[in-house]
Amino acid sequence: MAHSVGIKDVARAAGVSVGTVSNVINRPDTVATETRARVLSAIDRLGYVRSESARQLRAGRSRIMGLLVLDMGNPFFVDVARGAERAARDAGLGVMVCNSAQDPGEEADYLSLFAEQRVRGVLLTPADATGRNIEGFRRHHIPFVLVDRVAEGTTECSVSVDDVAGGALAVRHLVDAGHRSVAYVSGPPGLHQVRDRRTGALNALAEAGLGAEALRELPTERLDVAAGRDAGARLLGLADRPTAVFCANDLLALGVLQALYAAGVRVPEDLAIVGYDDIEFAAAAAVPLTSVRQPAVTMGAMAAELLLEETDLQGTDRTHAHRRVVLQPELVVRRSSLVTR
Repeated sequence: MAHSVGIKDVARAAGVSVGTVSNVINRPDTVATETRARVLSAIDRLGYVRSESARQLRAGRSRIMGLLVLDMGNPFFVDVARGAERAARDAGLGVMVCNSAQDPGEEADYLSLFAEQRVRGVLLTPADATGRNIEGFRRHHIPFVLVDRVAEGTTECSVSVDDVAGGALAVRHLVDAGHRSVAYVSGPPGLHQVRDRRTGALNALAEAGLGAEALRELPTERLDVAAGRDAGARLLGLADRPTAVFCANDLLALGVLQALYAAGVRVPEDLAIVGYDDIEFAAAAAVPLTSVRQPAVTMGAMAAELLLEETDLQGTDRTHAHRRVVLQPELVVRRSSLVTR
């Protein structure tokens, strides 16, 4: 195995003490010009790279922020990560991105990894509906911020979108276009976002004088395109098929669109579709998709900023006031829902 070049090797090659090498790296202005040049030449010649993890361990302060999301295959979470990474980089930190794959077991494993690595803090979109994973993580006293989920207590910050309002936007748009029966392709029922979007959909139907029976729910185990195709096949098999479908995210909507296209069902002439998230692929679909836009990049950036604010106050006599930031969604209307009845 190749020898890893250490600070002692640099000191030996430059003919100086280990302390002098350390000063050149950390406090170069305290070292004479000629000595500094000799040490830098040795560092370059040997290819020495300082151990950042060891430095952080000695300092007791990590420069890594953890980010754990439900599905990195979903462009929405890629945009959340972009926003978080941008804010972290501006503060001189890096981001360790992990994917729970909507699995509470994997979520627990990654939270344990973050604790072992002593990350500065964690941005988390929970997969575990019971809250046990979060409760277990609290004992490590590592700050965390919930992303795309409203904090229910006052022990942590959160940044989310008003999903009740978003669900209402989607279904109100369909009702205004003349639809009186709407399918809801909902995703895993344990997710708060799925439930809140359903609540908003029911609110919009009630505003129009329609009862809960006007919403036909088609739950799925996952929030991806394959699950959307399966839901689309079930939708096609309904005896009294709704004239419109609202999907809990755009990946589900794209899967439904694929199933309808394969069956020769016209969108929006035979069936209108509205998605949620407004990912980049929504506008580029075969039939451009109407969608409820979430400000994902902003959400990630704001969550990272709240986490940095909290961690910067650690070890001081100042306290951090936890905040719940709720952003507003926006309906983006495209061809998939434009035919009126």
